[in-house]
Amino acid sequence: MAPTQQKRQARRGKGEPHSVRGRRPATAKRPSRRKTSWKILRRRVVAVLSVLAIIGLAAVLLFTPLVGVRQVTVTGIDRIDRADVIELARIPMRYSLLRIDTEAAERAVATLPQVESVSVSRSLPATVRIEITERTSVAYFTAYDGIRLVDREGVPFHRVGGPPKKLPELRVDTVAADDAATRAATAVLTGIPDRLASRVATVSAPSSVDVELRLRGGKVIQWGDAEQIERKSQVLAALLTRPGKVYDVSSPGLPTVSR
Repeated sequence: MAPTQQKRQARRGKGEPHSVRGRRPATAKRPSRRKTSWKILRRRVVAVLSVLAIIGLAAVLLFTPLVGVRQVTVTGIDRIDRADVIELARIPMRYSLLRIDTEAAERAVATLPQVESVSVSRSLPATVRIEITERTSVAYFTAYDGIRLVDREGVPFHRVGGPPKKLPELRVDTVAADDAATRAATAVLTGIPDRLASRVATVSAPSSVDVELRLRGGKVIQWGDAEQIERKSQVLAALLTRPGKVYDVSSPGLPTVSR
């Protein structure tokens, strides 16, 4: 036998066959598998506990008085009674803050005639805020039940005991927000300069294109429609420096003054 073959046989005799030497013992993989299984189990346990914690927290926030309403604040009111707002909003005290129906509260408070807009919001930890914008009166009119105010949108609201000294009287056939004559008259009142508006005693509008202003002192302004308010105001300011009784700016390009 050749020496080289003897050496190869000797090496094979000392070690294991190639098929055996290339394998790892089956038991070598078991610790790794156990470790992987434990990691998966641990992750699942953590996930389940996290979900339970979230559910528990949600239950606490939604169904217990821990974050219940303890205060209701109302801002932006002047003529409106706070008690009326609270009664309409119907915010249950100690009820979960997160379950308060803010939209329902807004709709209810908005039914007050003096309310132009309202916003109801939650403020942690335990407050409901009601923010109100009241209607701004620009005139008054005589209704069947007494003197009422009118806002800039032509909405009649709030009955008062008598004619307000600083507001003009509105004279139209039907005072309503969807009435064209009403909208034209209020648009003129809110569009003219304050120094002129403060001098207006009455504003009448048989139609939306026949607005007329009567100033304190007796001068009459034939305004026409509610277009070109700024230009008409500028023309009128110049005309009022002239003596006269009736000032017509319905066509600002051809204004007239008559006695």
